[in-house]
Amino acid sequence: MPFLPQRLSPLGQCRSVRRCRPVGRRLCTLGVVLLIPIAASGCVRRRMTVRTHPAGAQVSVDNQVIGTSPAATPFVYYGTREIRIEKPGFRTETIRKNIRPPWYQWPVVEFCSETLWPGELRDERIVDVQLVPEEMQPTESVVQRADDLRDQSRSGIVTVGQ
Repeated sequence: MPFLPQRLSPLGQCRSVRRCRPVGRRLCTLGVVLLIPIAASGCVRRRMTVRTHPAGAQVSVDNQVIGTSPAATPFVYYGTREIRIEKPGFRTETIRKNIRPPWYQWPVVEFCSETLWPGELRDERIVDVQLVPEEMQPTESVVQRADDLRDQSRSGIVTVGQ
């Protein structure tokens, strides 16, 4: 063990110089320990809301039903989402929506916004969809098309696209 110079404490006890310096280290360590929860408190909340006009349609995002419109769901990753909207009396809509990341989610900057930023960042995305009423075909028209297809299949001639 190396020789340590001795110093007398106010109580007259002998302490080494090395024991007198840790007060500054302790304060520094305490400061770092107190800053860790603050630094680790940053986060980004991502949420996508799908609204339809008229409301009340069933909404699915990436084949997962999220509810009746207006419906919201959190998401983790950016990219292309497939949104499917169904409502009786209206045409079923399938939309592919590309959700691009904001500037604070770019590489390197993302590290700061996710871990070092002391507050919470919110990324709210809203998708508005106007539903189109479904056209009802007259019964006679549907029956005529069925008869035509039946006759074509019996004769061996099938036309595509009718």
